[in-house]
Amino acid sequence: MELRELTKYFGGIKAVQNFNCTIRENTIHAIIGPNGAGKTTIFNMISGVYKPTKGNILLKGKNIEGQKPHTISLQGIGRTFQTLRLFKNLTVWENVFISYKTKQQLPFINMVMNTRESEEKTDKFLIQILKLLNIEDKKEIIAKNLSYGDQRRLEIARALAGRPLVLLLDEPTCGMNPNEANEMVATINDIRKENMTILLVEHNMRVVMGISDFITVIDFGNVIAEGVPNEIKNNKKVIAAYLGEKNAKN
Repeated sequence: MELRELTKYFGGIKAVQNFNCTIRENTIHAIIGPNGAGKTTIFNMISGVYKPTKGNILLKGKNIEGQKPHTISLQGIGRTFQTLRLFKNLTVWENVFISYKTKQQLPFINMVMNTRESEEKTDKFLIQILKLLNIEDKKEIIAKNLSYGDQRRLEIARALAGRPLVLLLDEPTCGMNPNEANEMVATINDIRKENMTILLVEHNMRVVMGISDFITVIDFGNVIAEGVPNEIKNNKKVIAAYLGEKNAKN
């Protein structure tokens, strides 16, 4: 996926300015920056929540910017949110099943009256996803009764059920203790091994540096650095953006 000159204004406020980024296939690419830097705005433009003021979003060479969220989802973009968005009164299985069927663009009647062969294929596919996220044994549990960490895993499972080409993970370890964060890192690595391209926004720098292949750093909507983790953690502009110029010099 390529993001070219991606820009978003809210009135006179420049939330994102001429953002350029290439997300390579089968990699984990992180976008980091201080609070208010424009990270979630970028995710919202990619997923269709916001229409870019200007710029292009190319998925496999095809422009997708400005389309409706459900259309972009069908093009191959899967997403999680910092604030959980689940069907909380449905089971784990029902959550992933609905996501899978919605992405198939089938009439509702086909969701109810599938052939036995298609049901078996669906079951096998969704079981594989639940196994990958380590929640297969919880498939009959109501979503709101899951632990916080498992709710996070379920949201990722729902995104994967749509067979995305690129998975956007927005703060996947938000609210987690160190042990839970480590488990999530292992899960994300397992997902990447399934030939998944992942674009990550995450505040936990230990997670970012330990999991990312490439990192793009933004501040006030502008790119200030990009490279591999070792390059980023020693970059003076990055240190200044997070700590402030005065503290960065001390």
